[in-house]
Amino acid sequence: MSATVELTKENFDQTVTDNEFVLIDFWAEWCGPCKQFAPVYEKAAEDNPDLVFGKVDTEAQPELAAAFGIQSIPTLMIVRDQVAVFAQPGALPEAALTDVIGQARKLDMEQVRQQIAEQQAQQGGGQGA
Repeated sequence: MSATVELTKENFDQTVTDNEFVLIDFWAEWCGPCKQFAPVYEKAAEDNPDLVFGKVDTEAQPELAAAFGIQSIPTLMIVRDQVAVFAQPGALPEAALTDVIGQARKLDMEQVRQQIAEQQAQQGGGQGA
């Protein structure tokens, strides 16, 4: 029994909406680094049963890969409270993955939302008034 969830365009939105903390591994069967990262990701899923670990097969789900602008695989993304707080291509070693999860757990989501609102205000504020 895998600790990870296969994400598809049918269940993706529901998974991200229903869960406060979702890690997403964008991968493909033919990708060597993806295969190397898979056991590290699986172990992290087993070590963090309170979090949702999803996998998106970019070959089977090209719409999801395109929606997130995935250019390179594997890419790890972390979504907290429906906000992408981390996205990085490349297979992470176990220690780095553990560190990233720890940092994402510590994020103050109120502060993150405030920063996003400020960025959106700055981007939208310069166009006519």
